[in-house]
Amino acid sequence: MSNSLQGRRVAILAADGVEKVELEQPRAAVTDKGARVSVLSLKAGEIQARNHDLDPAGTIDVDRVVSEASVDDYDALVLPGGTVNPDKLRLDDAAVSFVRDFVNSGKPVAAICHGPWTLVEADVVVGRTVTSYPSIRTDLRNAGANVVDEEVAIDHNVITSRSPSDLPAFCAALVAQLEQASLDA
Repeated sequence: MSNSLQGRRVAILAADGVEKVELEQPRAAVTDKGARVSVLSLKAGEIQARNHDLDPAGTIDVDRVVSEASVDDYDALVLPGGTVNPDKLRLDDAAVSFVRDFVNSGKPVAAICHGPWTLVEADVVVGRTVTSYPSIRTDLRNAGANVVDEEVAIDHNVITSRSPSDLPAFCAALVAQLEQASLDA
């Protein structure tokens, strides 16, 4: 285990319906490098996780409510998918503002699968090259994004991936961006 992310703080923003593996693998990737992770959500307590959108996958503890969080508290943001999760997030003003402010801060923001839906709602995809799960690509195009079909798309500080099968590349890109941001700081 390398400590290349020692002292770095990563927020994972998720709600009920989050795809469990899309939260757990990025969390493990950055904690294995020494980062501290906080799961943010719309409410305190715990959120319901899913496997393949439909199958219950237990609960995940929430560390902090997003309405009480500040971009200044974190060095990177992860937006996992699952169809229900980002649909709930994009209806919450505090979550949308947090995502918008995070992208505009220049700090790494990584969204996978349906996670980019929240980027659309935050109005931060105009002119950006992104990828996502196929069913939301039209939404991304309609929001002004250049959509590609690649396992990872990186446009400045925004990292996107298509699905759980892309998690190894997604996690590697997140770690690399956060390590580079640490060097630049």
